[in-house]
Amino acid sequence: MRADRVFAYGATAGLIGDRILGDPRRGHPVAAFGRAAAAVERALWRDDRARGVVHALICAGGAAAVGALGARAVHSRPAAARIALTAAATWAVVGGTSLGREARAIGGALAAGDAEVARERLPHLCGRDPQALDEQQMARAVVESVAENTSDAVVGALVWGAVAGVPGLLAFRAVNTLDAMVGHKSPRYLRYGWASARLDDVAGWPGARLTALAAVLAGPDRRGAVRAWRADAAMHPSPNAGPVEASFAGALGVRLGGTLAYGGRVEHRAVLNGEAGRPVEVADIERAVRLSRRVTWVALGACVALRFAVSRGSARGSARRPGSRYGSQSGSRPGSRPGSLSGRGRA
Repeated sequence: MRADRVFAYGATAGLIGDRILGDPRRGHPVAAFGRAAAAVERALWRDDRARGVVHALICAGGAAAVGALGARAVHSRPAAARIALTAAATWAVVGGTSLGREARAIGGALAAGDAEVARERLPHLCGRDPQALDEQQMARAVVESVAENTSDAVVGALVWGAVAGVPGLLAFRAVNTLDAMVGHKSPRYLRYGWASARLDDVAGWPGARLTALAAVLAGPDRRGAVRAWRADAAMHPSPNAGPVEASFAGALGVRLGGTLAYGGRVEHRAVLNGEAGRPVEVADIERAVRLSRRVTWVALGACVALRFAVSRGSARGSARRPGSRYGSQSGSRPGSRPGSLSGRGRA
């Protein structure tokens, strides 16, 4: 079976697995990676960018190597084994179901008027200081986190899975996890985490744009999503969160951004969709979760199409290379023999 079909079946199965099972309470592979990355940090940490670069390369490269070894182990096995590996890797790196559960738990507490329970659960979802937020601000924080994590925890991984298979899936999750661990601007990580933060910006770029586009296609207000994306995304300090949060804000008809508090540090960010949007309400949390799910499936379709396009491009390139089995030197037209070896992919 060609690699594009392996990815299509495996990624779909992995997303369905996440939808049914969610994240395990114990023994999650991402948690195991986090412990390993923390051990590397303890051995390497200095207030130095070069040490941070080494940390990022060891951790992200190690995750990619594990994926490559796994893909190589099933390379000559039946297609079912390659699909199962892709499905397992997809399930391990995406977190859409847990994202929705946490958001709904906070939304339920807010709807019941229990702000203290909401404050207790908010750190499970984002790094805001819950004590500095009122109920409306917590609802806004949840919607913003759902938007950003749809890209970080789901779509970005699918994009790199489409490009590089299982190694791409694992490497992207490693990069994103490193950014969450050491990529923030605290005194300890301002230099050491610089490489992880920049690497996450690069790796997350295509997934963020696909997420924003999918929000336009799947959202209830397409024009509003496009307008907010174009007008406001660049005002966000993050090059990737900006398009995602702006498109979600426009699609949902709400205002996002503004004053935020992180561990005692206050940030004043631009308001996204400020002219056309209204303040976030508790009911918008459920709307954001539903939009996130629709975005996930739209993105999966786009990534499967990307994988098919990459495979076809590779097949055509192989057919046109001098000396290939069905290339010009063999006397036949490129692509004239369906089922040629150049069209077979690898998981």
